[in-house]
This record gives sequence, C-alpha cells and structure tokens, in this order.
Amino acid sequence: MDIRTLALQGREPDAAELCARVSDLCRDGPALLVCDATAVTRPTLATAHALARAALTARRLGVPFRVRAAPPLRGLLDLVGLRQPLAEPLRQSEQREPPGRVQEGVEPDDPAVR
Repeated sequence: MDIRTLALQGREPDAAELCARVSDLCRDGPALLVCDATAVTRPTLATAHALARAALTARRLGVPFRVRAAPPLRGLLDLVGLRQPLAEPLRQSEQREPPGRVQEGVEPDDPAVR
C-alpha cells in the first residue's frame, strides 16, 4: 500500500501551491495521501480553505486524502464542518464473521403471517 505524506507548515498555506503539490504527489496513483499539518499551531480559515481545496484535488485524481492535525486545527475543521471528511482518523476495518443465515422451521399447521 503506497501512502504518501505531504508536510504542511507555516501559518497560511497558499491554496494554489498546495493543490499543485497534491497533483504532483498523486500523479502515479498512491493508495492514500496524508497531509501532516501537526506543525500548524495557529490555523486560520485560509488554512481550512487550502486543505479543503487540496482534498478536492486529490479526490478528483482518485486518491483518498486525510489530514493529520494538531488540536487547534482539528477544532477549526470541526467548527467549519470539515473535520469528518478531512481529519477523520484512519481505521483498519474489523475482521468479522459473515452474517449467519436465519434458519426457520415451518410447521405444517402454522397459519400464514399477514
């Protein structure tokens, strides 16, 4: 599984530059692009805007995009409604047994259910 990481630093990233970097990293189709924004300690709405545009760029290229964020940025993403689509934690799918089939016995004298 090819996972690429993009480091985001500075206070207000340029959205166009960030999208260009995302396009370069997604050129040969990694399985996932993670934007490491833990260095962003004072996020602004411009930060959230740039991350949203970067996520759209990655998704248009068919690459899932996630943000690894420090608490101030997670709070801002939550406030603007982007935390779930961008900063949702990466989880491994659980191994479950396939659902069992319901086995019903029918008695000859049972009335039909209506």
